[in-house]
Amino acid sequence: MNANAPIAITMGEPAGIGPDLCVRLAERRWAARLIGIGDIELLRDRARRLRAGVRIVPYIRGRDAAPGTFEVAHFPLAVPVVPGRLDPGNAKAVLATLDAALTGCLAGEFSAMVTAPVQKSVINDAGMAFSGHTEFLAERTGATVVMMLVGATAAGPLRVALTTTHLPLSAVPAAITEALVTRTVRIVADELSAKFRIAKPRIAVCGLNPHAGEDGYLGREEIEIIAPALAALREQGLAVAGPLPADTVFVPAKASEFDCVIAMYHDQGLPVLKHASFGHGVNVTLGLPIVRTSVDHGTALDLAADGAGARSADPGSLFAAVALAIELKHSRP
Repeated sequence: MNANAPIAITMGEPAGIGPDLCVRLAERRWAARLIGIGDIELLRDRARRLRAGVRIVPYIRGRDAAPGTFEVAHFPLAVPVVPGRLDPGNAKAVLATLDAALTGCLAGEFSAMVTAPVQKSVINDAGMAFSGHTEFLAERTGATVVMMLVGATAAGPLRVALTTTHLPLSAVPAAITEALVTRTVRIVADELSAKFRIAKPRIAVCGLNPHAGEDGYLGREEIEIIAPALAALREQGLAVAGPLPADTVFVPAKASEFDCVIAMYHDQGLPVLKHASFGHGVNVTLGLPIVRTSVDHGTALDLAADGAGARSADPGSLFAAVALAIELKHSRP
């Protein structure tokens, strides 16, 4: 990977807040060249709406743009966009931007990709199965991946990884296997070492049930699945603790003992991180052959629909995602 290559920024759902945030991104100077991936006319329209002093120009590979411009690899939309109003007709173009960013990263054209939020429902309404960026990128690369969000508390950095991601809660218990727990911990440990330069990561693993099962009284997954997996990992030299009750492991004094907390499911871990860092948290996909970061929020259709709302939208999470991508791309071998 060429760490000096540009970073690809996908604009996300065209009716959402993503294009507006991309324009806000272009108003700042960054320690890397940023290339927008999306409809150039839509981004120009949003720049006018925001009254942003940004000159948006076509991206031409191999040619540097003039200082103070935002380069965009143009992927035209099929249907005119009304901010705040979803249209399945543009779903194919949204996925095309993800494919372009990923292909560019794999080919060395880009050094990382940062994704603005997409609307999963409208992509599925268009007849294309889509459960999220994480799963999409895993399928395209054939990689086994883990979603991790990075934020902070008063006690220090907070990293939360997920054993399962976008599953209905009713499907989670059957999905938790010894092999899955083992694989998740290994990916987190390997990536914290390789990308975050933590020599011997300290990892906490939550139980599935309240109070980590209360010695089997509230469920046996901890006894029969999670604990055996963690015991084997400890024998192999990994610094992993658990299964721990999720209601206490996130207490700042406890969480600060670890470099990452692994939750069993989406809403076990992410509400805590978002409460502490919403608007400044970053989603990182671990296990990919590329660097990919993303925002910690959704498409905010209500803000996008209103010009004043779009101007007041907080770009902090996208800024943090770009900053982390710049850091991580230089840490890869």
